[in-house]
Parts: sequence; structure tokens; C-alpha cells
Amino acid sequence: MKKKIFLFGELSLMSSIRFTKKIALVDCNSFYVSCERLFNPKIRKKPVVVLSNNDGCIISRSNEAKALGIKMGEPYFKAKDIIVKNNVQVFSSNYSLYGDLSRRVMRTLKRFNSDIEIYSIDEAFMDLSNFPDNEIADVGKEIRNTVLQWTGIPTSIGIAKTKTLSKVANHIAKKKQSGVTSLIGIENLDPILEKIEINDIWGVGRQLTKFYQKNGIYNAKQLKNKSNTWIKKSSNVLSSRTAMELRGIPCIDLEKTASKRKSCVVSRSFGKRVESFQELKEAVANYCLNASEKVRSESLVAKSVTVFVRTSPFQRNFGYYSNSKTIDFPIATNNSIEIVKAAVSILESIFKNGYRYQKAGVMLTGLSNDTERKNLFSSEKDEKINNLMRSIDNTNYRYGRSTLSLASAGVHKKWNMRREYSSKIDTADFYCMPKIRIG
Repeated sequence: MKKKIFLFGELSLMSSIRFTKKIALVDCNSFYVSCERLFNPKIRKKPVVVLSNNDGCIISRSNEAKALGIKMGEPYFKAKDIIVKNNVQVFSSNYSLYGDLSRRVMRTLKRFNSDIEIYSIDEAFMDLSNFPDNEIADVGKEIRNTVLQWTGIPTSIGIAKTKTLSKVANHIAKKKQSGVTSLIGIENLDPILEKIEINDIWGVGRQLTKFYQKNGIYNAKQLKNKSNTWIKKSSNVLSSRTAMELRGIPCIDLEKTASKRKSCVVSRSFGKRVESFQELKEAVANYCLNASEKVRSESLVAKSVTVFVRTSPFQRNFGYYSNSKTIDFPIATNNSIEIVKAAVSILESIFKNGYRYQKAGVMLTGLSNDTERKNLFSSEKDEKINNLMRSIDNTNYRYGRSTLSLASAGVHKKWNMRREYSSKIDTADFYCMPKIRIG
């Protein structure tokens, strides 16, 4: 079966085999939890939760944790009693680990078809139209087994004629042991769509859910069978597209190429309140380094930089302060040193003593392709700076972020995010990899 699937895309389509539009949605199961479990087999059958920045809220739960009644997005302190009572394993978010494993999953999916849309860190749409209808369920199982074998991440796969229906199929697949659901070949989907609540339909948010329920639409079947005239008049074109897709008519294309970003924001809430200019300066410098590294990775340059700071609106005894300022560069740049220098000068002008700062951030805007920067004033010095930036990026990619940094970014970083329950696994750093004892 494996050879058949890999070779099929290379074969010319035979008229005797039936082919229809087929879109698969591959969704990693409890992705952050699955990443932590991959390097810690002892917690595979135990309830596990992963927390957001500064260990604030629960953003990923294992099935065992869901069964205990722990809610998604619930503040950690509210669920702490249940967590302690049931010995739930708790982890701080480790985005470098999750990002690396996400890239591995996406690369694996491209082995089946290069036409994929990376929808989020743990979801991707795939075009499987080249596979015959009668084999599509087996193709889904093969994809799921391959991703699990090559990356260790379990997935759920829904396959249908449209992206919206593939979301419905994926919703069903999550509750099945096989993890795969195909709606291809099913002529009457009404009995299936009747069980899908209106708020579980892709593209239907909280406000739209209230509107539909107010008008007697409580499930996907009712929305599908509603007339386009009423939907367009009462809602908008996007809602009409959703209804059409539920009828099996493709209206939302696969976005195979990611569009270039127009801006890049890096901001964090501090692990503890920051009062000194020096600590705030270190944080802003770090955010600049991260942002400039991101835009360089996409061959972009920035026209301007914005720095913003604010205190907590809930600590009224200390007063509230929020401010921001933007500086334009003479020539668009992705030079970390130049960006940090500009950001620090902004911070000097907006910083005020006597406040306990909760958050700061940096935003690079006016992004354009690096090739568009070439001008009459380009010099040999610019080429040396580019080589320096490239060397820093390569070193940090190989040995871990901040291996090479600027002095202004600090060393101890007491302001850093609170990560009390971090697994400290970094697949980009050899020395952070788990150790296995033999014998």
C-alpha cells in the first residue's frame, strides 16, 4: 500500500478510475501535549496540560485532562485544585520545541503532495484529488501512520470535497479510534451534518452563532439547506460561501503559497514587574533581535520600528501608563544592530520612572523584499553587515537562540517570562536533548 500511494501521483490518470475534488485536513491531536509526551513516555497515559505565557492559562489538554473537566483557556490558578488532586502533569509552553516538531510534520505531509496549506502550527489542508475515490480512506490512514512513525505526533484526518466539509470530517475523526474520516462518496450528508452544532462549523464565530440560533439555525444541516438569498441578505458573502461548501461546492481555495508578511511583532508580558530602565532596555533589545531574525529568514527589510510599553491596568495603586513611538529608518533594513539602536532611542523617550511595567513590545513595519533595498548608496560595508547577520543567524540556528547576541540584550534576564514547569527540551540545542542510559 505504501509504494502504491507514493507512486500514484507520478502516474497518468486513468479514465476508468473516478477522481473528484478531495481536500484533507490534518490536525495534530493535543499538539503541545503530544510534543511533551514525545520526550517523556512516562506521561503518555496520564492527564497533562500545557500553560500559556507566564504560566497563565491552560492552552492544551490531553484527553485524560479533558475527562477531569479541565477547560480550555481556563486560568491555571482556577484549575489548580483539580490538577493537584488528580496528579495532572503540568508544563510551561515551549514554543521552540513545538515549532520544530510542527516543521517536521509539515515536511512529512509534503511527501504525499506538495500542494498543502499550512493553516496553523498544528493544522494543514492537503489536496488529495490525485488519489482515486475508492482508495482515499486508505490514503488517509497511510498519511496518519507515516506522520506518527516519522515524527511521533498523533493526528486526526478529515477528508471531503471542500475545506469546510473536511473540518466537519476532522471533527468526527477526533472521536474515532482510527483517527480518519472520509466523506467522499457519501451522497446524503444531512444525517452527519445534523449532528454538527452550528458553533462547531469552521468560520462561524461567537456572534454569528448567536445570530443563527436566534433565527432557528442550530446545526450544519439547517445552515446548508438555508437559501443563499436569505444568508446573503441577513449576513455576508463569507457566510454564503460556508453554506455552499457544506453543500459540497468548493468556494475556498487552497492557499499553497504563504503571502509575505507586512509587519512583525514581538511582545511579551514580563515574569515579574519591571521598574528599571536597564531591564526594560534588555527586554526591548531581545525583542528586536528576535524580530530582525524573523524578517531576515523571509528575506525582508523593515522601513520603520515601533516600541510600546505599558503597565498593568489592574494595579491601580501604582498608576497606569502606556505609550508607544515609531521611528523610520533612512533606508529599509534588517540589521539587528541598527534596529536595536533605534528601538533603545525610542525607549529613552517614552520611559517614565516610578511605574511597574507589565509588558513591552517591538513592531517592525513597512516590510518589503530585501532585493528592493539595493540603491546607489549600497556599499561594501553593507555587504559586510549582511555577512555578519548571516553568520549570527547560522550560529544561533545550530547552537540555539541567543548563542550569539548583543551586550544590550543582557545576560541574566530576570524580566523573562515565568516558565516554572518548563521541560527544558530544545531540539535545536544538542545539549538540551534528553539523555538515555543504557545498561
